[in-house]
Amino acid sequence: MNIQLKNSQPSSSKSISRPIARFCSFAIRRSARLLTGARSLWDGCKPEPIQRIYYANHNSHIDFILLWSSLPKHLREQTRPVAASDYWLKDSFKRFLIQDTFSGITIKRSGNKGCDPLSSIKEALTDGYSIIFFPEGTRNLSDDEELLQFKSGLFFLAQQFPQVEIVPVWITNLKRVMPKGAFLPLPLLSTVIFGKPLEINTAWDKTEFLTYAREQLLELKQKELK
Repeated sequence: MNIQLKNSQPSSSKSISRPIARFCSFAIRRSARLLTGARSLWDGCKPEPIQRIYYANHNSHIDFILLWSSLPKHLREQTRPVAASDYWLKDSFKRFLIQDTFSGITIKRSGNKGCDPLSSIKEALTDGYSIIFFPEGTRNLSDDEELLQFKSGLFFLAQQFPQVEIVPVWITNLKRVMPKGAFLPLPLLSTVIFGKPLEINTAWDKTEFLTYAREQLLELKQKELK
């Protein structure tokens, strides 16, 4: 499915100079890739103008930045990262970064009684954007678990948007590149591996789908180890 947008750019809650946002975007992308030595491997798909949900493992606050910056420009401009509002909206600088620099979608991870927490994501997908999504729901800070159990959001998005490709993306080494409490990344090599779009059985229930999606993501890790 080729991307067709209703709106050329998502609106920002504040009127910030576009040149400043573009400069910040460039500087952060280049810095993230330089500091992590990041390389991109398109293992199961190609960087084509297809609407997708890129879902990945989540170890640090720079995960989405590294994945987003790994996309070619023509895809990056049509792809919006999903991020937690309790972190990215708590001060004006982070708010500027997520809203103006990255055109991100912020969602609440709790306290959404009576509201659909996926509503802003669904709106972006309806408008033709691709998204970057972390189905674990929070950063995995454990040294023992490869992946936390997936939350149900990815399943509901797959149900409502069956025409959108769902692509697993494994990000290596970021738990060491950006350890808990670190202000700046450590200069270690990282790899962003794009896998094959999920082949979904519409008869699957939520547990079956999430198990399959999780297994496909872990398979990418095994490929990196070979």
